[in-house]
Amino acid sequence: MVDNNSTDGTREFLADYEDAELEVVTLDQNLGGAGGFEIGMERAYELGADFVWVMDDDCYPEEGALKQLLSDHAEARNTLDRDVPFACSLVKFIDGSLCEMNNPVTSWDWPRAFVMGASTFLVCECTFVSVLFPRHVLREHGLPLREYFIWYDDKEYTKRLSAAHGPGVISLESEVIHDMGVNAGVNYRQVNDTNIWKFEKGARNQASYRYHREGGMSYLNYFRRVVVQMRQGKVSKPLRRRMIRALLRGRTFNPSPRFPTERTQ
Repeated sequence: MVDNNSTDGTREFLADYEDAELEVVTLDQNLGGAGGFEIGMERAYELGADFVWVMDDDCYPEEGALKQLLSDHAEARNTLDRDVPFACSLVKFIDGSLCEMNNPVTSWDWPRAFVMGASTFLVCECTFVSVLFPRHVLREHGLPLREYFIWYDDKEYTKRLSAAHGPGVISLESEVIHDMGVNAGVNYRQVNDTNIWKFEKGARNQASYRYHREGGMSYLNYFRRVVVQMRQGKVSKPLRRRMIRALLRGRTFNPSPRFPTERTQ
């Protein structure tokens, strides 16, 4: 577990929590969601974990969620006769409906494993609400990009793995609940003074990925979509200018992944 420099009493609670199987990594600086995932995955690797199960702090796994992920990952790997770089859970909102922000993106041949007898569908990107990674992908492809701080670090990482190994899978019987307050996806029409800091980082991060990994046309199409949606949502001009500057920063923002080391303590 990573305590990302929390200020709500979590540090004190965990200091008194006794569980021999729980290791807490306490950070003295808030590295954002991306930095927390990077640190946690690195520590799990150092401890010799065969798999790393990544979850948000507001994710509640249903009973058997991890067991099902492990089972479906092995089944998909054997059925497809290839490496499967990740397996993600089905994410629901607190009322049992589909969580709008956490829909994985399917591959063009998404039913392939299912048609071949597995119980999973192929996905090429997903969020970090609940996703399982085998150890070797961390060794071969590094860790999530802490510099992203928040938003799109999960998409960049799973897309990175899918490009190298082929798609991962979604385990439809591994269910988790995402208690995120409002069941809504990312919508640039809703940029406001309160959430602009997250939208700025998300726009910079996705613009960076598109420009450096997919090319200028992908970047321009994304740029246009953000601008059009903000105009449709009547986002104020000062906030629109901030978002445009974030999109432009994506052209020079291009961090490289760190790789975990082989340590046992």
